Amino acid sequence: MPPESPSRAGDRLDDDDYPAYTMGRAAEMIGATPGFLRAIGEARLITPLRSEGGHRRYSRYQLRVAARARELVDAGTPIEAACRIVILEDQLEEALRLNEELRRPADGDGGAGS
Repeated sequence: MPPESPSRAGDRLDDDDYPAYTMGRAAEMIGATPGFLRAIGEARLITPLRSEGGHRRYSRYQLRVAARARELVDAGTPIEAACRIVILEDQLEEALRLNEELRRPADGDGGAGS
């Protein structure tokens, strides 16, 4: 397999979904333990990808989700509830985004059909 060109490797570093971080590094970055990352994986909040050797790898997006769950757990929320809250927050954010997207064309038609 030929080595990646520098520009292609750089593209991956900018990709929020690229699984660039090992479990140890990911835990360190969010101030948690590897056990916490395993627990939120078991609760299906995030699903890390696996390296060819079977090691968990995390993306920046997954780390932001994990950090939010950690905030809730640190505030006394049970881990299962924290995971559910983060999932619901994410779903709400997506619904609001879609709602805004759907409203834009209706706002621009000058009220035709009303």
